[in-house]
Amino acid sequence: MEKHRGFPGRLTGSDHQFVIRHAQKDGATKIVARERFADRKAIDRAADEAFVLALWNHFGQEPFVRGNLDAGRLGWLFGREVLPAEDPFDPASYDAMLRLDPVRIKKSFPDLFE
Repeated sequence: MEKHRGFPGRLTGSDHQFVIRHAQKDGATKIVARERFADRKAIDRAADEAFVLALWNHFGQEPFVRGNLDAGRLGWLFGREVLPAEDPFDPASYDAMLRLDPVRIKKSFPDLFE
């Protein structure tokens, strides 16, 4: 499992983690797209925004390996701002390649790029 050095571990002042420390012996947790509803808590929305900003600052538009990025946190963005970068895509692999969709990021998080 590739570890993304310099990537923030969590949202400061919260328990919202962005990375995992160790690979699971039985394989990676599958990335599953999660629905973001309008009535989510402010801290949850802040975690999404901070995570997508960290992804953008760390990887930009280049494809990147999932590595130690948290599957649960990726799930809140998967299929929208974070997309598969390979076909076939294995959502349960630490080696899966992902990419960011800058158009969707700007639409979903307009305050990030002012």
